[in-house]
Parts: sequence; C-alpha cells; structure tokens
Amino acid sequence: MEEQFQLLFDKMKIEMKNQSESITNTIMNKMDEKLKPILEENKYLKLKVENLEKKIEILERDKKTNNIIIHGLTEDEKSTPELIDKVKDTITKELGIAIENYEFNKIYRIGKTNKGNPSKVIRPILICLTTGWKKAEILKNKRKLKDLHITEDYSKETLEKRKALLPQLMEERRKGNFAYLRYDKLIIKENKYVKDSRKRELSISPQTNSQSKKIQPSTSAKNNRTNAFDLMTV
Repeated sequence: MEEQFQLLFDKMKIEMKNQSESITNTIMNKMDEKLKPILEENKYLKLKVENLEKKIEILERDKKTNNIIIHGLTEDEKSTPELIDKVKDTITKELGIAIENYEFNKIYRIGKTNKGNPSKVIRPILICLTTGWKKAEILKNKRKLKDLHITEDYSKETLEKRKALLPQLMEERRKGNFAYLRYDKLIIKENKYVKDSRKRELSISPQTNSQSKKIQPSTSAKNNRTNAFDLMTV
C-alpha cells in the first residue's frame, strides 16, 4: 500500500513539474511575443535618434563653416563698429589681406564682460564671414601674426576629440610622417623619403661596419703620429 502511494506521489511530482515547465514556457513565449514589437520599436527609435544627432552635427558644422576666432586682440573698443574697424586694421596690416565691412556677417566677443576688473582676461573675438574663401585666405596667412592667434570655430565635442588625438598626432610626426587634424579626424600620410632613407641605412650599415673595422688600425696609427707631434711641440 505504501509503495503504491509512493508511486502515485512520484507521478504527481513529475506531472506538476511538467505542468510548471509548460506554464513557464507558455508565459515566456507570450512575453516574447509582446516584447518583440516593443524591442523593434526601441531599435527603430535608437536609429532615428542617431540620424537626428548626425543631422544636428552637420547643421552645427555648416553654421560654423565661415567662422574664425581671434585670440589676444586687446579689448578697448566701445561698440561693434569700433571692433570691426579694429579687426579690419589688424587683418590688413599684419596679414596683408584687404577686407571690407560687408564681408563680416557677425562679430562679437565670446564670454561675459569683466568691467571694472583690471586683471581681466582678454575675450576672444568670434567672426562670422560671408564667404569661405576669405576665411581660407586668413587661415593660410595666420602664421604671420606675432602676438595674436587665429583658430577655427569648433564645437565643444569636436575640440575634445581633437585634444584626444593630439598625442597620436605628435607620435606620427615624430616618426617622420605627415600628420594633421582635419576637423575631428587625424589624417596620416606616410613619408616615403624617410622610409626609403631608413631602408638604405639598413642595407648599408653592415658594409660600413666592416669597412670601419679594416680602416681602424691605420686611423689609430695616424692618431698616434698626431699625438706624438703634439707632444714634441709642447
């Protein structure tokens, strides 16, 4: 009798386990069916956000296309027309580039004013030009400036990317390669002249060593004669 009860009990356990697994699988399948469209929609929204971010970045870049920033120009103007005249005079005299009022779309100093502060930091000047070729001409000649510095107008994110690329840029230049930053990308062009010269050095060095070993005795003898002559003349 006890054996029959035990068998019945074992069968009930197995049946309950099977039913539990069946119910669990059914619930999971139903959850997957309900979650699937939500996951698909989430994936679609992520792609949409990424595309929007790229479009915003492109718009931001286009907005700054003709912008330059002048650093270090003394801040003593009292109005925008005075600032324009000051910048025009600087560009004409120091860079040798003629520029007219109509070529300025916008111009202002970046940051809050520090009136009444004798140790105030000179605020940079943001200039939005009407044409890209005028910007290119100014940037091409910016090395002529002595106490001033001209940069392009980059977003905060782009500046951070450029800063992060600087160590790699310096390393590539140390290797002898042509390397420069274009917006937020590092452009590297291998210097074939340096590469070829290194190959020539490697191919010539063994022969050079053997020649130096052969010539060494005569060189030392010559040195000895020279030293003896020096001693004689003392």
